[in-house]
Amino acid sequence: MPYLHLFKKEDILSLVRIRRYETKLGERLQTVLTGVQFRDAIADSDADFVVLGIPEDIGVKANEGVGGTNTAWNAFLQSFLNIQSNDFLDGREILMAGYFDFSSLVDVIEINAFNYEEKIDAYRHAVNTIDDTVEQYIHEITQQKKIPIIIGGGHNNAYPCIKGAAKGWYKAGIIDLPQINVVNLDAHADYRAMEGRHSGNAFRYAEEDGYLEKYCILGLHENYISQNIWMDIVNNPFIDCITYEDIFLHEKRSFQQSLAHAAAFTEGGLCGIELDVDAIENTLSSAGSPTGISPINARQYLNFMAWNTRPAYLHICEAATRMEDGRQSNTTGKLLSYLVSDFVKAMVAQF
Repeated sequence: MPYLHLFKKEDILSLVRIRRYETKLGERLQTVLTGVQFRDAIADSDADFVVLGIPEDIGVKANEGVGGTNTAWNAFLQSFLNIQSNDFLDGREILMAGYFDFSSLVDVIEINAFNYEEKIDAYRHAVNTIDDTVEQYIHEITQQKKIPIIIGGGHNNAYPCIKGAAKGWYKAGIIDLPQINVVNLDAHADYRAMEGRHSGNAFRYAEEDGYLEKYCILGLHENYISQNIWMDIVNNPFIDCITYEDIFLHEKRSFQQSLAHAAAFTEGGLCGIELDVDAIENTLSSAGSPTGISPINARQYLNFMAWNTRPAYLHICEAATRMEDGRQSNTTGKLLSYLVSDFVKAMVAQF
């Protein structure tokens, strides 16, 4: 299958800052052996988690947003591979599989699209290619009863994560139907119309195609939910949401109570764990905001969901270190590293 670049051990070690008397996570992580097929590597590994990067901003541009979500993956790697391997997190639990490179799709679009409308249509068509590719690998991972951790790119990638996980866990005999629940900590519902695939409608497509059963949105910003989507949400018994304002402004529920509500709403099946970095205040992302949850809230969310749901996958998206409009951040990679390690630690503690 095209687009996926598998990591070799030397690729990982080249990014590790080796230090005497210390062992870094990158020295302990598992990788795919040279010449081994992806499916066989997943089946043969005793790792419980498989990390994949999707450094793309095609879905964001297809949603008429600002590009830059293709930049977070490398920063995450630099940070994550250099955290300490210790009793809290050893590293052998994780298979660092590789990353997708869809830059060739961008090159074709930029060269051949004649105007803005044609470019948007082309980006939306390219998202279909991303969907098909990512879904196949998520399917392979979950079929082997391992938890995918997907980093980078736009929130368009929630759709292939949901679809691939639903099909894979079903094939593995863990669920009775190829359908999962999802909790999404996000400032936006990403439930826009089926107008062509982009970062704003992954959950609509997943629901319409039958792979998404229950969907709970935490931290939704009232200022950025259109009335028609709001009505779709409140009239759908399989969708629930708690707005940011109800948690932090009106204080109808505490943040911990909101997490418990989301876990209860989605109980009874496997649950995809989604975190859109747009929700974290003053964090560089495709639709960043000066008001939102704090980084510690985001860490609490992943820790809580790891303990109180049956995770089908973890997907962290929309983060960036450099946006096409010139904004930059040198802390994004470290934040993502904390988030992933928090989730893995909480899961490992239960094994």
